[in-house]
Amino acid sequence: MAISNAIVIGGGIGGLASAACLSRRGMAVTLLEQAPKITEVGAGLQISPNGMAVLRAMGLETQLENRGAVRGEAVVLQDYRDGKQVARLDLMRGQAAHPYMFMHRADLIDLLWGAAKRGNVSVELGIASDHCVPGPLPQVRLADASTRRAKLVVDASGIHSKTRGMLNATNEPRFSGQVAWRALVPNRFSHPNEAHVTMGPGRHLVSYPLRGGKLVNLVAVEERNSWAPEGWAIADDPANLRKAFDGFGGRAGEMIAAVERCTLWGLHLHPVAETWQSDGVALVGDAAHPTLPFLAQGANMALEDAWVLADCVLNAPEEQALNRYQALRKPRAKRVIKAAAGNAARYHMAPGLNRFAAHTGLRLASKIAPGAMIGSFNWLYHHDVTAKA
Repeated sequence: MAISNAIVIGGGIGGLASAACLSRRGMAVTLLEQAPKITEVGAGLQISPNGMAVLRAMGLETQLENRGAVRGEAVVLQDYRDGKQVARLDLMRGQAAHPYMFMHRADLIDLLWGAAKRGNVSVELGIASDHCVPGPLPQVRLADASTRRAKLVVDASGIHSKTRGMLNATNEPRFSGQVAWRALVPNRFSHPNEAHVTMGPGRHLVSYPLRGGKLVNLVAVEERNSWAPEGWAIADDPANLRKAFDGFGGRAGEMIAAVERCTLWGLHLHPVAETWQSDGVALVGDAAHPTLPFLAQGANMALEDAWVLADCVLNAPEEQALNRYQALRKPRAKRVIKAAAGNAARYHMAPGLNRFAAHTGLRLASKIAPGAMIGSFNWLYHHDVTAKA
């Protein structure tokens, strides 16, 4: 193993997973996180089988289940007026080798941090990095003007990564014309162990249970002309959410009415970075490929990146490792992001003949060929980066 040490920037899912995967085979890893403590609050996420493959290979599956992660049984598309089912994708049919799980983001962060510590990763908190300098011995320039050096630098600092800007021509994000509210509510609504996508004109609500079914995670997306800032920790008045989703009936309307606190997130379009690596510096997760949340793949792509990067670094010749990482990951990231961007239009159709025809087609397909519906996602869910190692 020619690359003997690494610095990872960012203590989110991609950074912690990268640090843990690199350290599993003896590499000395230091993780730098600008926050005074590693924590995550207020959001759920979906770990699909492709992401679960990585967590299982890391030895975290049992711990995940002990934290109250909920096994997803289906994705259900339903109409906004009364919650009537339009289509059901049975996640238990033709199942991949790994389960589909719903969990709180904070619980996954905690598990990954534990894995990093067990791998003897040195975690330094309150350390703000400024930018990276690729080279034979890459440098991390810190905000206090000091520098750190390692044979490998992994930037997992997210959508605001300065390293991405150094490796690529500037690509300013473009507002997608959509915003998303996030909220958690107590599960007083007998929400089943399913992800529900409640579809309305110009808007949709995603809901699924967390922490053993005690909570329900809500993500409410609305099309709008006015710009909103990017960043999903910006507090907003629940009254704005209720106004935007007035007319949603059934369980969806009841859950929206129960929201006491929420955040607002402006959804922006970012191109996949053309260059992911150079001279010992590599991008992971949102730093390389931010995605819209309409395929629930942000965390899963970060987990896949972390495993493949570590596998390439630990097993390929040093001069080929990062090129191989980019070659393996970039085409898949592009496909996932394209698929995610296309889902919003399907969810937001206005009342009329087109919506009626589309929903009728979904109902028929769900009844006549349910295996074909879930099978259309095999390229996504059955992809196992750990099996390709």
